[in-house]
Amino acid sequence: MELLLTLAVITAVIIFGALISLGNERQRRVIDALREQVVLWAIQDLRIKREKLAREVRVDDPLGWLSRTTKKILGPFVNLKVVEFFQDPPVLVCSNGNENHRVIYSTLSPDEVKGLINARKNRLTNPIMGNPLFSMPRKVVEYQLSALNCGFLFDAEFELAWKGITGHGAGKTDRLWMYLTR
Repeated sequence: MELLLTLAVITAVIIFGALISLGNERQRRVIDALREQVVLWAIQDLRIKREKLAREVRVDDPLGWLSRTTKKILGPFVNLKVVEFFQDPPVLVCSNGNENHRVIYSTLSPDEVKGLINARKNRLTNPIMGNPLFSMPRKVVEYQLSALNCGFLFDAEFELAWKGITGHGAGKTDRLWMYLTR
C-alpha cells in the first residue's frame, strides 16, 4: 500500500512538473514572439524617422564633415587638408595638419585592395599610376567608417560629402575605409 501511494505521489509530481515545463515553454515562445515584434516595430520606426531626415540631409562643408567624422574615430586633433584624389580605384588622400601622417580614404575594403593588388601582379602590368592605396606599408592602421560608428545618417551624408570633395559619386557603398600611414 505504501509503495502504491509513493508511486502515485511520484507520478503526480512528474506530471505536474511536465505541465509546468510545457506552460513555461509556451510562455517563453510567446514572449520571444512579442520581443521580436517590438524589435521589428522599433526598426520600422527608425526607418521612417531616418527616411524623413534623409530627405533633408545637406553637407554644406564636405571636408569639414569628413574631419568631424574622422574625429569620431581618431579623437579631437584632426585637421584635414585634401592632398590628392585618384579615380580608379577611388582614393582620397588627405594630410592631417596637426601630425605627420597621411589619411587615405577609400570605398574599397582591405580585402578588396589585396585582391586588386594580386590581380595587377598576375597581369604583369603596372596601371597603378602612383595610387597610394597600392603602395601602403604592410602595417597600416585601418578603420571602417559606417552608420554604426559615425552617425545615424552616415551613408546619406557620406555620398554628398564624397561627391562634394571629389566631384564623383561614391557608388553603391555605405561604408568608407580610412587607412592611416606615417
